This record gives sequence, C-alpha cells and structure tokens, in this order.
Amino acid sequence: MRLGSFELPNRVFAAPMAGVTDRPYRKLCRSLGAGYAVSEMAASNPRLWASEKTMRRLDHAGESAPVAVQLAGADPAMLAEAARYNVERGAQIVDINMGCPAKKVCNVACGSALLRDETQVARILEAVVAAVADLGDVPVTLKYRTGWDPGNRNAIAIARIAEDAGIRMLTLHGRTRACGFGGTAEYDTIAAVKRAVRIPVVANGDIDTPEKALAVLRHTGADAIMVGRAAQGRPWIFREIEHFLRTGEHLPPPHVAEVHALLLEHLDDHYAFYGSHVGVRSARKHLIWYTRRLEGGEAFCEHMNRLDDCDAQRAAVDAFLREHGSRNERLAYSAAGPTTTH
Repeated sequence: MRLGSFELPNRVFAAPMAGVTDRPYRKLCRSLGAGYAVSEMAASNPRLWASEKTMRRLDHAGESAPVAVQLAGADPAMLAEAARYNVERGAQIVDINMGCPAKKVCNVACGSALLRDETQVARILEAVVAAVADLGDVPVTLKYRTGWDPGNRNAIAIARIAEDAGIRMLTLHGRTRACGFGGTAEYDTIAAVKRAVRIPVVANGDIDTPEKALAVLRHTGADAIMVGRAAQGRPWIFREIEHFLRTGEHLPPPHVAEVHALLLEHLDDHYAFYGSHVGVRSARKHLIWYTRRLEGGEAFCEHMNRLDDCDAQRAAVDAFLREHGSRNERLAYSAAGPTTTH
C-alpha cells in the first residue's frame, strides 16, 4: 500500500509501544519483515523535548524510510509545533496517538481520553495537518480506539472527522479505552470504519498468528494489520505473517543460529543506544520475552536478572543460546509453548 510518497513493502506493520519500540527494536522488526514501524509515543510539550527520554524517542539516526514519529498531547497548538519540530529534524510521517489507555496519559486528557471530545479531536487533527502542509508531502496519521467505553463507541464519527481534517491513514485498535488490554479485541467496528471512509484503515489488536492476521484482514477489509505485543520476543512474526499472507504456507521456526546472531546484534545496538548503565537494565525485558518460554528459559531469566554489567549479560545470552543450539537446530519451546501475548 501507498502512504504519501512512500510505497510500503507489505501490509504487516509494527505497532508503537512505549518503552519497547525504540530505534534498535524498530530496526530489528523492519529487518524481519515489518513493512512499517512507528516510534514510541513522544510528548508534544516543548518543555520535555530536551529530556533524555524524549530525545531518545525522537532519535531516528540511520533509520530507513519512512521515518514515522508518534506524538501525544491534548493542545492543538502544542501538537502542531511538535509536528513541525519533528519533521524539520527528519520525521517523514507524523502519527497522532488517541489510543493509549494508560491512566497517566488519560488523566491529562491525552491518548484515548480525547475520544470523549470530538470537537477537540477535530481541532487537533486540523492543526497538525496544517502545521506540516508546507514541509512537503508529510502524511499525518491517527491511531485510536473504538471509543471511550463499550457504551460509547464513536470510531466511525472519529474516522469521518479525521478524513475531513486531512488524515491520510487510520489505525484502529479493536478495544475501547475502558477495556484496556483485557478481554478480546472486536473487529466489527474496524470493518464499519473501513466501509465509512476512503483512506487506508489498519486493523490492530490481538493479532498473534498468521491465521489470525488473515482472518482479521478478511473480516474487516482493512488495508493492513498492525502487530504489537505478539512481537515481543518474537520479532520474526512479521515475516511469518507476511509469508503466510502471500503464499498460504507457514515458515518453520527460526534456526537457533539465526536467533543467536540477531539477539546479540540487538543487544549491541541496544547498549550503544542507551549506554551501559541504562542499557543493561532496559534490555532485561527483551531478554525475558525472547527466552522465558524456551527450554531452560526460566532458570536463565532468573540468573540474567541479577547481572548488572553489559558484558556479563551479553556473555550469559551467548552461552545460553550456544547451549540451546547444541541440542536443537531450531528454537525449542517448553511445554507451555511460545509466547502468544497480543
């Protein structure tokens, strides 16, 4: 599919996730088949732009096009200023977050809290689109939820507001804000939104297998699907889904040798990006996701979590995967099976 001047290589996208989809992770997902990846949610408040966290989230050095930054906020002028600021520093697509259900975000009327105020949604989207209009072909997109709660699903109304404001693509998570990540996503609303607008619609929520991806695409008529938590510790899911959509066939589990190499490369990129003090700690969640369901993974994670040195952590990963590879050609999961979180 096409987004602005960019022809995206496939319709399997990596979802933005706070604390997860940093530059090293996005690079990894793209290398493993994601056709598009969006940055972590960054604050629109200019007082935070110089903070270490925001500067990292807006660091796209060496990232392949298209570079997409996600912004969160409630003030139209502030979001507009943030959009220009980011485009002038290399962003090629601006995504507006109206889907985050976190209390600390909603309590300041950001994220999915905005869905309760359709007038404010229109003001924000119109302001951001206008702010980047003279900076070239910069698509502005929207990621949102089906509504504030099950009794107040207004995704179709928001979609029409967005289309009228000049939004170029919608990504819709099949839950309301009140649902959080509980229960199961529903796709009827996504299908209704797809029928209601002419711009591309991306389906998101609980897509954790190639079969589920195909079923969601068929049910909704969406132009693409977006995978989030199912890719944690399993970034090769993007190529698995892409291959299945294209051929109807499953790829075998990856070779241990391949995962060994890509995990060490991911760690090296992670340490270089964060520095040793932050890097060794922030890498732990990724390592747990990668290894906890593998044979011997629980014991490895317990040991790894006590390591406070990058070299020791990397050596532990190297040794664990060497040992795993000595017994298995391909990844071998414990009886609990591979991670299937959504």
